[in-house]
Amino acid sequence: MVDLKVHYRKSDSTMKLYIKYMVSLRCKLMVKLEIEKLGLQYTSIQLGMIEINENITDEVKEKLKLNLAVSGLELLDDKKSILIDKIKTIVIEMIHYSDEVPRVNFSDFISKKLDYDYTYLSNIFSEVNGITIQHFIIKHKIEKAKELILYDELNLTEIAYRLHYSSVAHLSNQFKKVTGQTPSFYKKISEKRKSNLENL
Repeated sequence: MVDLKVHYRKSDSTMKLYIKYMVSLRCKLMVKLEIEKLGLQYTSIQLGMIEINENITDEVKEKLKLNLAVSGLELLDDKKSILIDKIKTIVIEMIHYSDEVPRVNFSDFISKKLDYDYTYLSNIFSEVNGITIQHFIIKHKIEKAKELILYDELNLTEIAYRLHYSSVAHLSNQFKKVTGQTPSFYKKISEKRKSNLENL
């Protein structure tokens, strides 16, 4: 009897591909499907990055790029874009996918994680995105605060602590600066909308 299994040998050369907008488990699954459709073997899929067991041809890379674009994802190929996407992925993972925002200095954390001087990273990020890394972090912390307020499982003191704010007042000030509303007003409006939808 003939063994029909295909045996894949891990290649000595691996290739990292960076993917923009890959920020959720659903995105990871879409990327996995596209990689498998092309018959490529991978060692890991992380938010924003996939490691493939082989160097791929430009033709295969172009096919992957087109297939990912259909799903709203973008294969990055210039160093600046890759670096910026890595910064965004670190921030998103840190704020949205950890139980608690790490109690570290963000600039040191990002700099250490990417092994680049923070000033260099900050300049590139601002130049391309038009906002600072710090502002990007604040926007995501406020989005997470909005999510936690809607879940209604934590009070503002707990949310402030979880998102690494020095006080509820600090959280409230940033929240109002970004959204134009206080956290308590945001909660009231959200509850009213929810109530109105339930009464339809």
